[in-house]
Amino acid sequence: MMVEDMPGAADAAAAAPATASVQGAEGADPRLTVPTLLSVAERFVSINGEGPEAGRLAAFIRLAGCNLACAYCDTPWSRAPESATEVLEAAELAAWAAQTGAGCVTLTGGEPLLQPALPALVQMLLALPLRTQAGQPLRIEVETNGACDLGPLCALRTQAEGEGWGAGTLAFTVDCKLAAAGTEAAAAMLTHNYGLLEPQDAVKFVCGSRADLDQARQVIERFGLVGRCTVLLSPVHGRLDAAAIADYLKEHRMADVRLQLQLHKLIWPGVERGV
Repeated sequence: MMVEDMPGAADAAAAAPATASVQGAEGADPRLTVPTLLSVAERFVSINGEGPEAGRLAAFIRLAGCNLACAYCDTPWSRAPESATEVLEAAELAAWAAQTGAGCVTLTGGEPLLQPALPALVQMLLALPLRTQAGQPLRIEVETNGACDLGPLCALRTQAEGEGWGAGTLAFTVDCKLAAAGTEAAAAMLTHNYGLLEPQDAVKFVCGSRADLDQARQVIERFGLVGRCTVLLSPVHGRLDAAAIADYLKEHRMADVRLQLQLHKLIWPGVERGV
């Protein structure tokens, strides 16, 4: 799916200064600036391997650094801040995304919310006047580990929608770490984030045992996730068969919860980067 941009979309993104005034807020003080440099571990175009937009072409921006060390992490090399291969302005990344031809931009990590300049990048991406051939706006997805506050970015989404300057759509895929991730990771979850989610968002549970499935079901019910957002259950590779999750969904009549497999691992087995 190609993306057609209005004239000058990429140029407009690239022309932004090293620090950007907060846009969209009527009467915003131009002296108020935000950081715009981001540490990037890799960037590439591929299909979305998971989440609500699985199978869709996306421009990936993997940001360096993470505050968790999950036992099953499939990108451990990106956890350290020094894993960055380049440090770029938010405007440079927005311009790159605009010219990829993808209808989705996936911001992942590491943990993207650790980077102070993430709101600036999201703001610039939201403002890009891009449309797919079917007329759909650019979708910006933030994949987060569940241990960082979504409040500031949710406020930015509300502001963009309310004031009409967001041409694109912003969505979150939020992990809920279970025992399979490790005790420290599971204890770090910020459950207040669930109350900020909207229908375009998702919560993902990576499960390594039936006990994890039971815990996921308890969290889903406790926080009323079904009906609020997409809910995904995914197996830890080598620890839980996908068939076990399918049987669990049938056993508990979880008609509104989806089984998710990581498509990129099926298509490119053993490949850790650039997919």
